[in-house]
Amino acid sequence: MKINNIFYAALAALTLVSCNQDYREVSVYDEDYVKTTFARTGGLISQIYTYLESDFGNYSGALLASATDESVYTRTGNSVQGFYNGSWNATNNLDGGRWAKCWTGISYANLFLDEFNNEQFKEYEADINFKAEMFQYKNFQYEARALRAYYYFELVRMFGGVPLKTTNMNATEANALARSSADDVFKFIDDECAAIKDLIVEDYNKIADENGISMILDGKIENGRVNNLFVLALRARAAMYHASPLFTQGKSEDEKKALWKAAVEANQEVITKCKLRQMKLVDDYASLFGTDNWTNSTECIFVRRNISASNSFEKYNFPLGMENAAGANCPTQNLVNAYFSVAGLVDAQGNPVIQDSQNPYSQLDKRFANTVAVNGEMWPASNDNALQTYVGGMHEANGVSYGSTTGYYLKKYVNNSTIIGGSKANSFRHHWVIFRLAEFYLNYAEAIMNYTGSGYDKSNYNMTAADAINVVRTRAGLANIADGLSFDAFKSAYENERFVELAFEGHRFYDVRRWMEAPKYFTTIQKMEIKKTADAVYDADNATVITPAQYSYEPKVLETRQWNDRFYLFPIAQGEIMKAPNLTQNQGW
Repeated sequence: MKINNIFYAALAALTLVSCNQDYREVSVYDEDYVKTTFARTGGLISQIYTYLESDFGNYSGALLASATDESVYTRTGNSVQGFYNGSWNATNNLDGGRWAKCWTGISYANLFLDEFNNEQFKEYEADINFKAEMFQYKNFQYEARALRAYYYFELVRMFGGVPLKTTNMNATEANALARSSADDVFKFIDDECAAIKDLIVEDYNKIADENGISMILDGKIENGRVNNLFVLALRARAAMYHASPLFTQGKSEDEKKALWKAAVEANQEVITKCKLRQMKLVDDYASLFGTDNWTNSTECIFVRRNISASNSFEKYNFPLGMENAAGANCPTQNLVNAYFSVAGLVDAQGNPVIQDSQNPYSQLDKRFANTVAVNGEMWPASNDNALQTYVGGMHEANGVSYGSTTGYYLKKYVNNSTIIGGSKANSFRHHWVIFRLAEFYLNYAEAIMNYTGSGYDKSNYNMTAADAINVVRTRAGLANIADGLSFDAFKSAYENERFVELAFEGHRFYDVRRWMEAPKYFTTIQKMEIKKTADAVYDADNATVITPAQYSYEPKVLETRQWNDRFYLFPIAQGEIMKAPNLTQNQGW
């Protein structure tokens, strides 16, 4: 278990940071060297940021989404398929390295808080930047605590209860720790967030001392650092997870209701604070996932920024048939059905009602066109051919090896302007959204729906669940959610809305688990079977299409996946169990 006392001979160059992209690169040789200057100590804080999550193909190109009903990874033999093909176990625990990375982040945070948190740097008092440096240095402790709490959240949602290591320990001490309960871990997260939310910097654009003098150092606005909105967002998300069925098994109804109440209030606080800062949902949904999304302070609460340009994500996901393309994470019909559902275009059995047989997706909200690429679409810009995802088409599995098996290709987070082949190949930066405002309207809706037992009862709070969902639906150009739905019908509508709004943002894998609804959602994966029924008819000069090609669309089952209830939590790697004698394994593994 990587919770030992870590102090490496040198910290690697910081290629991934969540600070100003020009943040100083630092090497650490020993404790005294780090303590010599503010910059070196700040480098230790920057190191804690490097373990924040993102998913641009963490499983050798496969997204965690491809372990869910969001997408299918078309290339066989990828480790992500272990989540449902029977190869997931304690010796192949598929955590993507998150256990080790989270513990490393926690250990660095503990190291800073215990060993580097009380420096005075008196020899630099005459420096012109000394006051600003000390102002920011005093904030480092709150950054370290916020990030430590975040890593504990990642661990608890994956593994349940884990050891609570909150001081800098040697290896023997750390590996002797037993697992704390999930309740205790959630309490630690909540207590830490409550303790620092009013102490950490609110807005790095406006930091000033008690006299109103700017404390921005060297003119660099470190707006990639965690602030009080990050802390509030973490607290709110963690509160919702804590109240969810996976973590409330065996609790009384009163205990469950109290947890949902706490989740209502935590998520309402995020929404309120965002409104005070003039934040709202932006009109351009696609801009939330583009190369400049980190600048979107209107909706994005925290974005993990990547200073390196890359086209690997596009190579993984551009359509087969293009040079260097893998076309691998293909959205499912399950996801597409959710768009039909939120638009009200389904029959009594929940099957999509296609009103225009040759333009079946025309009545779906704009989130669909920003997320899923469909047959006949010119995607991406560098593709010379319209997508052929019909049976036998040049971008479909029967037409090209490893082509789309579902009838669709992924667009969300994929940069349409990228060129992945030839002399004109280019690259762009990709930044992972960790918290954005729309999530907290949905979190609030889920919490108050469960607290009140209704989608339309706001109790003593500002909004009903329906009100909160409608904020999200309005941005998508949809009508308000229907009135008068039963609790079960409303819950289903909410889950569909969340599926659509947060698709491919890393939520679905954990949402369905915390709801304990995996057999309902994860076992049957659907595709859209598209068949060409007539070729296009051209004029005599083949210059103008008289009649476009005709297609039929029929949803079908693509595959049936395994599920076992032990899958709700990850197994702890057997190697970690062997190193830590008091570290017990999760049930069923």
